[in-house]
Amino acid sequence: MNKTLSIALAQLNFTVGDLAANADRIIRALEQARAAGADLLITPELALSGYPPEDLLLRPDFHRACAHQIARIAVHTEGITLVLGHPQESGARHYNAASVLRDGDVIATYYKQCLPNYEVFDEERYFDRGVSVCVFEINGVKLGLNICEDLWEGGPARAVSAEGADLLIGINASPYNVGKHQRRLDVMRQRAADTDMPAVYCNMVGGQDELVFDGASFALSADGDIAYQATAFAEHLDVIEFRDGQWVPADLAPPVCVEEEVYQALKTGVRDYLGKNGFPGAIIGLSGGIDSALTLCIAADALGSERVRAVMMASPYTAQMSFDDSRELVANLGVRYDEIPIDGAMKVFESLLAPQFEGLAADATEENLQSRIRGMILMALSNKTGSLVLTTGNKSEMATGYATLYGDMAGGFAVLKDLYKTFVYKLAAWRNTVSPVIPVNIIVRPPSAELKPDQTDQDSLPPYDTLDAIIEAYMERDESPREIIARGFLETDVRRVVGMLKRNEYKRRQAPVGIRVTRRGFGRDWRYPITSRYQDEY
Repeated sequence: MNKTLSIALAQLNFTVGDLAANADRIIRALEQARAAGADLLITPELALSGYPPEDLLLRPDFHRACAHQIARIAVHTEGITLVLGHPQESGARHYNAASVLRDGDVIATYYKQCLPNYEVFDEERYFDRGVSVCVFEINGVKLGLNICEDLWEGGPARAVSAEGADLLIGINASPYNVGKHQRRLDVMRQRAADTDMPAVYCNMVGGQDELVFDGASFALSADGDIAYQATAFAEHLDVIEFRDGQWVPADLAPPVCVEEEVYQALKTGVRDYLGKNGFPGAIIGLSGGIDSALTLCIAADALGSERVRAVMMASPYTAQMSFDDSRELVANLGVRYDEIPIDGAMKVFESLLAPQFEGLAADATEENLQSRIRGMILMALSNKTGSLVLTTGNKSEMATGYATLYGDMAGGFAVLKDLYKTFVYKLAAWRNTVSPVIPVNIIVRPPSAELKPDQTDQDSLPPYDTLDAIIEAYMERDESPREIIARGFLETDVRRVVGMLKRNEYKRRQAPVGIRVTRRGFGRDWRYPITSRYQDEY
């Protein structure tokens, strides 16, 4: 018998909690898929609610609202089958569910069996584990349904194979980090090998607070060959054909370099954080340095130059090259640019505090005042215009506390929060290959906060290559100082960096949310106590 199945994948951008709008998107996708001749439409994990809904899942009214929208969607499934990701309340239990809808009815519902509780995931807080297998049939093809972590652990995939499934469907809300797509491919190839089944992987796309979902949906043959690959960081509603147990070859998005991948993730995070929260635009404090230059480029690329404003707040220590480079950068990007000198404000604070500081030597206090004056100006502009201040600090600075509370940390969204300084330079260089907007001098000059004469970052920090490698080992791989030293780093450098990282947890708790692009960022997946006397192993 000729068994042909046309499958539409809804790699779409859903918004957490916007149930009616998410349902409308699914209904439109059903109409488009039906018009394209699809037999089946697959949506991502928790597409109806958006992912992750977090403590919204603790509200009974939230589940009632989801059930109402499922009923509304079901009316639109005449002549087509839908796999819908949604939360499900059943008595006192709550599930991460996928329902199969057809001709106005829910014909099956599957409950996720494997609940991730690591990295950014906290599903055991919200969901109960499912135990039943879900296999359903369309056009003589038996389809086995799994949800995200089920695929990583493997048991649920083997269970649907044992029930006679011909094709494995995985619906996912899998957040992006560097290297994640290859890990997904490796996992799905293992599932295909375990079960001797072709597979299709449908993933969410878009930004949600610190998380970014890259989509990058794909289909694999039973021997692990890629038959379809969607472009990452873009919405798609593609129809692919499954015929006589094999995929009909479809579009394959070309691979991209890691710099382009990360840049797209950051653009997506900025666009959706501002867009989904209703901010009209972004404001960036421009310094003439690499971090603020890259942040400005990402904002302009994500939002459009007309929605971005740069402000240069010069002090007596600001070099002329910082003015020149900043003016060239904003001209290249076409964003609004203002210069607001802070000399006068510095004198006011100097006079105001002189009696309190009498007899005390100048130190970082005076430097931090400059940063806090700038933060106050940016926040005033934000209050007046409604635009959001984007902070410009990177992961290296967040780790070591090389940032000023209520100063350069003042703002609503930290674009580079999970980028090491060494990668900031790589990303800026890559952006210039697209169009040369960042002046070369910004990339090649020694980085400086310009808070005192002839200052450079390396006055108070180890070289960034060393600094970033130690942070990554300690923070992302949980290596002890002894293990890091054994890899060839100087004990003095390791003690210094680890000491700064531990001392500055209180600052990071007060930092704005920022986009996660590594396997571990200073956010949902970093939960260290501020008050702690633990002594590391040396």
